[in-house]
Amino acid sequence: MDVLAQTLPFFALIGLGYGAGRVGMFGAAATAALTSFVFYFALSALLFRFTAGLDLSQVLSVRFLLAYFCGTLAVYLLATVVGVVRGRGMGETAVEAQCAVIGNIGFLGIPMLGTLMGEAAVGPILQMITVDLILFGSVIVVLITLDRGRGDVAELARGVGVGLARNPMIVSIALGLVWSATSLPIPGPADRFLEILGAAATPGALFAIGASLAGKSAERLSVAGWLSFCKLVLHPAAVGTMAFLVFAVDPVAAGVMVAAAALPVAGNVFILAQSYGVAPQRASAAILVSTALSVVTVTVILALLV
Repeated sequence: MDVLAQTLPFFALIGLGYGAGRVGMFGAAATAALTSFVFYFALSALLFRFTAGLDLSQVLSVRFLLAYFCGTLAVYLLATVVGVVRGRGMGETAVEAQCAVIGNIGFLGIPMLGTLMGEAAVGPILQMITVDLILFGSVIVVLITLDRGRGDVAELARGVGVGLARNPMIVSIALGLVWSATSLPIPGPADRFLEILGAAATPGALFAIGASLAGKSAERLSVAGWLSFCKLVLHPAAVGTMAFLVFAVDPVAAGVMVAAAALPVAGNVFILAQSYGVAPQRASAAILVSTALSVVTVTVILALLV
């Protein structure tokens, strides 16, 4: 109950956004505008300020990266096998596998875990974001493109590279690390500017999540239930096994990894599915169901970790 009291305000902000969307006070255009503000400005400022104050040694841990990658890959492959057995094509299977392992670390994990678990959560979260965006974010683009018969290697590489270069989270993390390498403090006015702008990330991101859920449907609940089970239960269990038992990751960092892996399906999976026209309803349902269930599952996992 103590942990629930701490997590509930974050989910209440999501609920507030959902309610505003459902009653028409916050339509699709307003939600898109708020999401763009958070994604390109507030969250980028927050990430840059975090990384600019870190040593690279705090951000980079080979054991941590291997544990997270191996645990995530295991669930990704399981979801892929299930998709193939069900007769889904390569593109649809890629979307389902993405739903099974890509959590809402950017919009939910950074605000909530950064607040509840402290500064020790920052380095692990940044590493997980990097793996999700660079590795698994590239895989889904490649698989969908190959499924459509566009297998030109140069074109694929260019598309993936351009997508990464345009992602503000990747850019802000990279720029923050570059600044960190100089060992220079951020000038006072600039630091205050980033602090004020970054402070908008938490309420803005959570409200935007809720508002975006208001327009999503819960069709194909059996598939959405399976993908939510993968994301909320199997994914944290797999990365926890790798972190604690196989790679002996630092217990604090391992705890952050498990908590972040327990987060619901990320909204960018739906954006990718919709932009490519591949199973967007399935991704939408998985996001809606996993977010609703995560009120309980994330709270339980955090309670076990604490």
